[in-house]
Amino acid sequence: MGIQKTNVMRILDSAHIPYNTYTYENRDGAIDGVSVANKIGQPEEKVYKTLVTRGASKNFFIFVIPVGKELNLKAAAKSVGEKSVEMIRMDEINRVTGYIRGGCSPIGMKKDYTTVVDSSCGNIDSIIFSAGKIGFQVEIKPHELVDFIKAGVAPVID
Repeated sequence: MGIQKTNVMRILDSAHIPYNTYTYENRDGAIDGVSVANKIGQPEEKVYKTLVTRGASKNFFIFVIPVGKELNLKAAAKSVGEKSVEMIRMDEINRVTGYIRGGCSPIGMKKDYTTVVDSSCGNIDSIIFSAGKIGFQVEIKPHELVDFIKAGVAPVID
């Protein structure tokens, strides 16, 4: 029996984008990015998290950054042409993205939000991120993610 497919995997399949899949145990509740990187045996620099922000304009913006790093809010705002951005509240994630905390993917959100992938992705051959469900990660080439979701690339981490 093959791995259970998430919506993100089905979207990648239909776009003919090759990917690798990782699964991890999550009953311990450790679903933060650093824990996930450790559970799947991959370096933190290769595993990225998806963050959702709201700009001064009230528009939503998505940032995809390495799990061990923090989003630089000033750099993030500048990268999307906003005066400022702030993280949205945890209880807003599902309404805005269709995903839950720990399972938020830059692919397959309810809407196509402006997305920026941190420029550190240019230093690695593949990027691992949530497959849209807790316990599942996918790995693709960074340029394939950027091209597919029409993301910008900018330095947005501290």
